[in-house]
Amino acid sequence: MSETVEETAAHAEGEKLEEEVTDKGKLLEMEEVQTTQPTTSQPQQPAPTQTQTQPETSEGESEACATCLQIFSILVIVLFFPFSLLCALKMVQEYERAVIFRLGRIIDGGAKGPGLFFVYPCMDTVTTVDMRTKAFDINPQEILTKDQLTVMVDAVIYLRIIDPVLSITRVENVNASSKMLGATTLRNTLGTYNMTDILSKRDEINSQMKVLLDEATDPWGVDVERVEITDVRLPEQMQRAMAAEAEATREARAKVIAAEGEQRASRALKEAADVMIESPAAMQLRYLQTLNTISAEKNSTIIFPLPLEFMQVFKGPQPSQSQ
Repeated sequence: MSETVEETAAHAEGEKLEEEVTDKGKLLEMEEVQTTQPTTSQPQQPAPTQTQTQPETSEGESEACATCLQIFSILVIVLFFPFSLLCALKMVQEYERAVIFRLGRIIDGGAKGPGLFFVYPCMDTVTTVDMRTKAFDINPQEILTKDQLTVMVDAVIYLRIIDPVLSITRVENVNASSKMLGATTLRNTLGTYNMTDILSKRDEINSQMKVLLDEATDPWGVDVERVEITDVRLPEQMQRAMAAEAEATREARAKVIAAEGEQRASRALKEAADVMIESPAAMQLRYLQTLNTISAEKNSTIIFPLPLEFMQVFKGPQPSQSQ
């Protein structure tokens, strides 16, 4: 009996082993079929790597630290109330805005102000931004014009901050950067003009510089309101040459005006002589008018012109045209 029982047990174990082998063979066949089949429209998602899990863990750690610090700040405010309000309450003026960094990140809602607002003493850092218009005087720039002349130009830029968050996060020092950009734009713009155009087309140059500066400073949250060229200084030799040229131009214009006046006066005298020839009495009236003018000036010597007809008395008779 014991032998038969052992034989039946061994036979059952052999059948189990055969079933396991067949099951493993089927699984291998199914895996081979899946590898040979083309991929479907939905690609398999790659297994998450260690680098992908690191940001999630770091964000979770930062949130946990932020929560702990926030609770600690609230406890400090409650324990030292009301003295803790000196650190927890901040105020900015009407022309100012406050940018709050909480654990290195800007809080939601952007800039705060004007007025009072609440901060956490151990978590928040407040940076105040002035929103008023500022004027920056650009240092004198030595510029080479298009006609190869050197001039010294001064300019002024008027700008104001319209986005406090961008003015802090996009540029380190918005005022110094805007001033340096204005000097560079001034040199580049005036280098494309002649000296005479710089002196005569200031409004056009100011408008062009304003457009260029506004486009460049827009990502910084800055609005350029006005650009003005205040002074253009020329070399001494150029000043003397321009003065000589202007003087020669004025003299030529004066000669032309004098010549035109003489021409008009000669025409008027010719017309007057023609009128006097037609009426001999007009000449006598002219004599009397001249005497009246001379006597009014109280002169001791009077020159009285005689008519030419008096001289004909002393002359002989004129030969007739028939002879």
